Amino acid sequence: MAARILLARHGQTEWSLSGKHTGRTDVPLLEEGRRGAKLLGERLHRAPYDGLPGVEVRTSPLARARETCELAGFGDRARAWDALLEWDYGAYEGMTPADIQAVRPGWLIWRDGVPEGETLAEVTARADEVVSWARSEDRDVLVFAHGHVLRSIGARWLGLPLDFAARIRLNPTSLSVLGWAYGEPAIESWNDLGHLV
Repeated sequence: MAARILLARHGQTEWSLSGKHTGRTDVPLLEEGRRGAKLLGERLHRAPYDGLPGVEVRTSPLARARETCELAGFGDRARAWDALLEWDYGAYEGMTPADIQAVRPGWLIWRDGVPEGETLAEVTARADEVVSWARSEDRDVLVFAHGHVLRSIGARWLGLPLDFAARIRLNPTSLSVLGWAYGEPAIESWNDLGHLV
């Protein structure tokens, strides 16, 4: 079987709850986020995942992703990796989409990028690095990271331009699986929140 990549978005934070762009600011998990991370871990330790024995685990070095990884029960197996950092939002860090629209009507991050932060090309290159790593493995891999970088990885897994990520929302503490169908890269599941109900 060809390798798959399992994507776990970090748990809820105060900024993700309010819709603020949270790039490199190290915002802690809310209690709801910690609870969700534990439930995600319970799910990944039951069938059909059974604790993902032998899976290589990587996490963003930011605390909200690392804590989600630890609470889910994978902290002892995880390596921090800068390629999984969230988009550097530059001047838009901590702003909501409405705040940004007020100063830049019609703005869309996936098309317009951000001033003083990472470019679309830089984010694409990081996503491609993660995809290349995942495909080079002979087993499934599991990553804990952030909404926009995980959406970017989803787009690039499919071989699509970064702006496709605008069409695939991703909630906190969600689980997504990127795999294969008929020999082509495919989304097996996306934004699955079944463990939270």
